[in-house]
Amino acid sequence: MSEGAIPIREATPADAFAIARVHVDSWRTTYPGIVSDGFLAGLTYEKRGVIWTGILGSAEGQTHVFVADDRSDGVVGFASGGPYRGKDDNYDGELYAIYLLEAHQHRGTGRLLTSALASRLLEAGKHSLLAWVLMESTARRFYESLRSVVVMEQDITIGGATLKEVGYVWEDINTLINN
Repeated sequence: MSEGAIPIREATPADAFAIARVHVDSWRTTYPGIVSDGFLAGLTYEKRGVIWTGILGSAEGQTHVFVADDRSDGVVGFASGGPYRGKDDNYDGELYAIYLLEAHQHRGTGRLLTSALASRLLEAGKHSLLAWVLMESTARRFYESLRSVVVMEQDITIGGATLKEVGYVWEDINTLINN
Protein backbone atom coordinates (compact mmCIF):
# COMPACT_ATOMS: atom_id res chain seq x y z
CA MET A 1 0.00 0.00 0.00
CA SER A 2 1.40 3.39 -0.95
CA GLU A 3 2.07 6.09 1.61
CA GLY A 4 -1.13 7.93 2.48
CA ALA A 5 -3.32 5.19 0.97
CA ILE A 6 -6.54 4.36 2.74
CA PRO A 7 -6.49 0.86 4.27
CA ILE A 8 -8.60 -1.75 2.48
CA ARG A 9 -10.17 -4.59 4.43
CA GLU A 10 -12.86 -7.19 4.04
CA ALA A 11 -16.28 -5.89 5.08
CA THR A 12 -18.12 -7.30 8.07
CA PRO A 13 -21.85 -7.23 8.86
CA ALA A 14 -21.14 -4.26 11.15
CA ASP A 15 -20.21 -2.25 8.03
CA ALA A 16 -23.64 -2.56 6.40
CA PHE A 17 -24.93 0.91 7.22
CA ALA A 18 -21.60 2.61 6.50
CA ILE A 19 -21.59 0.93 3.08
CA ALA A 20 -25.22 2.03 2.59
CA ARG A 21 -24.23 5.64 3.29
CA VAL A 22 -21.43 5.48 0.70
CA HIS A 23 -23.76 3.76 -1.77
CA VAL A 24 -26.53 6.36 -1.48
CA ASP A 25 -24.24 9.39 -1.35
CA SER A 26 -22.21 8.14 -4.32
CA TRP A 27 -25.31 7.58 -6.43
CA ARG A 28 -26.46 11.11 -5.64
CA THR A 29 -23.16 12.66 -6.75
CA THR A 30 -22.47 10.33 -9.68
CA TYR A 31 -25.81 10.02 -11.44
CA PRO A 32 -27.63 13.40 -11.49
CA GLY A 33 -28.79 14.06 -15.02
CA ILE A 34 -28.49 10.33 -15.80
CA VAL A 35 -30.88 8.79 -13.26
CA SER A 36 -34.09 10.64 -12.40
CA ASP A 37 -33.99 13.14 -9.54
CA GLY A 38 -37.00 11.41 -7.99
CA PHE A 39 -35.24 8.06 -7.91
CA LEU A 40 -32.10 9.58 -6.38
CA ALA A 41 -34.14 11.46 -3.77
CA GLY A 42 -35.91 8.21 -2.85
CA LEU A 43 -32.69 6.39 -1.96
CA THR A 44 -32.30 6.01 1.79
CA TYR A 45 -29.57 4.80 4.09
CA GLU A 46 -32.11 2.65 5.91
CA LYS A 47 -33.29 0.74 2.81
CA ARG A 48 -29.77 0.25 1.50
CA GLY A 49 -28.60 -0.71 4.99
CA VAL A 50 -31.11 -3.55 5.09
CA ILE A 51 -29.91 -4.76 1.67
CA TRP A 52 -26.25 -4.64 2.73
CA THR A 53 -27.04 -6.34 6.03
CA GLY A 54 -28.50 -9.22 4.02
CA ILE A 55 -25.53 -9.39 1.66
CA LEU A 56 -22.94 -9.28 4.43
CA GLY A 57 -24.86 -11.70 6.64
CA SER A 58 -25.39 -14.30 3.93
CA ALA A 59 -24.08 -17.72 4.83
CA GLU A 60 -23.47 -18.52 1.15
CA GLY A 61 -20.35 -16.37 0.95
CA GLN A 62 -20.70 -15.91 -2.81
CA THR A 63 -20.43 -12.11 -2.67
CA HIS A 64 -17.16 -10.62 -1.50
CA VAL A 65 -17.13 -7.06 -0.20
CA PHE A 66 -14.16 -4.86 0.62
CA VAL A 67 -14.20 -1.41 2.19
CA ALA A 68 -11.83 1.53 2.18
CA ASP A 69 -11.69 2.44 5.86
CA ASP A 70 -10.20 5.90 6.37
CA ARG A 71 -8.81 6.48 9.84
CA SER A 72 -10.66 9.79 10.26
CA ASP A 73 -13.69 9.48 7.95
CA GLY A 74 -14.56 5.80 8.43
CA VAL A 75 -15.79 3.79 5.44
CA VAL A 76 -15.39 6.00 2.35
CA GLY A 77 -15.71 3.38 -0.39
CA PHE A 78 -16.49 -0.22 -1.16
CA ALA A 79 -16.29 -2.84 -3.88
CA SER A 80 -18.35 -6.00 -4.17
CA GLY A 81 -18.21 -8.91 -6.55
CA GLY A 82 -18.56 -12.61 -7.03
CA PRO A 83 -19.59 -15.13 -9.66
CA TYR A 84 -20.70 -13.74 -13.01
CA ARG A 85 -24.51 -13.43 -12.99
CA GLY A 86 -24.99 -13.43 -16.76
CA LYS A 87 -25.50 -16.20 -19.25
CA ASP A 88 -22.28 -15.74 -21.24
CA ASP A 89 -19.87 -18.60 -20.49
CA ASN A 90 -16.86 -16.45 -21.44
CA TYR A 91 -16.72 -14.77 -18.02
CA ASP A 92 -16.70 -16.25 -14.55
CA GLY A 93 -16.30 -13.25 -12.21
CA GLU A 94 -18.23 -10.00 -11.89
CA LEU A 95 -17.58 -6.67 -10.21
CA TYR A 96 -21.07 -5.96 -8.89
CA ALA A 97 -20.42 -2.48 -7.50
CA ILE A 98 -17.64 -0.07 -6.64
CA TYR A 99 -18.33 3.33 -5.13
CA LEU A 100 -16.30 5.98 -3.36
CA LEU A 101 -17.46 9.15 -1.71
CA GLU A 102 -16.76 12.03 -4.07
CA ALA A 103 -14.17 13.63 -1.74
CA HIS A 104 -12.12 10.39 -1.82
CA GLN A 105 -12.11 9.78 -5.57
CA HIS A 106 -9.06 10.11 -7.84
CA ARG A 107 -6.62 9.08 -5.09
CA GLY A 108 -5.96 5.44 -6.06
CA THR A 109 -8.45 3.98 -3.58
CA GLY A 110 -10.62 2.53 -6.34
CA ARG A 111 -7.61 0.68 -7.72
CA LEU A 112 -6.84 -0.73 -4.27
CA LEU A 113 -10.44 -1.89 -3.80
CA THR A 114 -10.46 -3.49 -7.26
CA SER A 115 -7.16 -5.23 -6.60
CA ALA A 116 -8.37 -6.63 -3.26
CA LEU A 117 -11.57 -7.92 -4.84
CA ALA A 118 -9.70 -9.40 -7.82
CA SER A 119 -7.32 -11.22 -5.47
CA ARG A 120 -10.20 -12.75 -3.54
CA LEU A 121 -12.02 -13.78 -6.72
CA LEU A 122 -8.83 -15.37 -8.06
CA GLU A 123 -8.59 -17.36 -4.79
CA ALA A 124 -12.21 -18.44 -5.42
CA GLY A 125 -11.22 -19.80 -8.85
CA LYS A 126 -12.35 -16.87 -11.02
CA HIS A 127 -10.11 -15.94 -13.95
CA SER A 128 -11.94 -13.13 -15.73
CA LEU A 129 -13.99 -10.18 -14.53
CA LEU A 130 -16.86 -8.22 -16.04
CA ALA A 131 -18.32 -4.93 -14.77
CA TRP A 132 -21.50 -3.19 -15.96
CA VAL A 133 -21.36 0.62 -16.09
CA LEU A 134 -23.99 3.12 -17.16
CA MET A 135 -23.00 4.35 -20.60
CA GLU A 136 -23.44 8.00 -19.63
CA SER A 137 -21.41 7.72 -16.43
CA THR A 138 -18.11 9.56 -16.17
CA ALA A 139 -16.96 6.59 -14.04
CA ARG A 140 -16.24 4.79 -17.31
CA ARG A 141 -12.84 6.52 -17.30
CA PHE A 142 -11.95 4.56 -14.16
CA TYR A 143 -12.56 1.20 -15.85
CA GLU A 144 -10.72 2.31 -18.96
CA SER A 145 -7.74 3.40 -16.83
CA LEU A 146 -7.56 -0.20 -15.58
CA ARG A 147 -7.21 -1.41 -19.19
CA SER A 148 -10.58 -3.07 -19.50
CA VAL A 149 -12.31 -3.60 -22.83
CA VAL A 150 -15.97 -2.94 -23.70
CA VAL A 151 -17.45 -6.22 -24.90
CA MET A 152 -21.22 -5.75 -24.80
CA GLU A 153 -24.15 -3.48 -24.06
CA GLN A 154 -27.51 -4.01 -22.41
CA ASP A 155 -30.54 -2.04 -21.30
CA ILE A 156 -31.37 -1.55 -17.63
CA THR A 157 -34.40 0.08 -16.06
CA ILE A 158 -33.75 2.46 -13.17
CA GLY A 159 -36.52 4.60 -11.74
CA GLY A 160 -38.82 3.78 -14.63
CA ALA A 161 -36.32 4.90 -17.28
CA THR A 162 -34.49 2.59 -19.65
CA LEU A 163 -30.77 3.30 -19.67
CA LYS A 164 -27.88 1.72 -21.53
CA GLU A 165 -25.06 -0.11 -19.74
CA VAL A 166 -21.75 -1.19 -21.18
CA GLY A 167 -19.93 -4.32 -20.06
CA TYR A 168 -16.21 -3.90 -19.40
CA VAL A 169 -14.12 -7.03 -19.17
CA TRP A 170 -10.71 -8.08 -17.99
CA GLU A 171 -9.97 -11.43 -19.64
CA ASP A 172 -7.21 -12.10 -17.12
CA ILE A 173 -8.10 -11.07 -13.57
CA ASN A 174 -4.39 -11.08 -12.68
CA THR A 175 -3.98 -7.74 -14.49
CA LEU A 176 -6.01 -6.09 -11.70
CA ILE A 177 -3.96 -7.44 -8.82
CA ASN A 178 -1.48 -4.89 -7.45
CA ASN A 179 -2.40 -2.63 -10.37
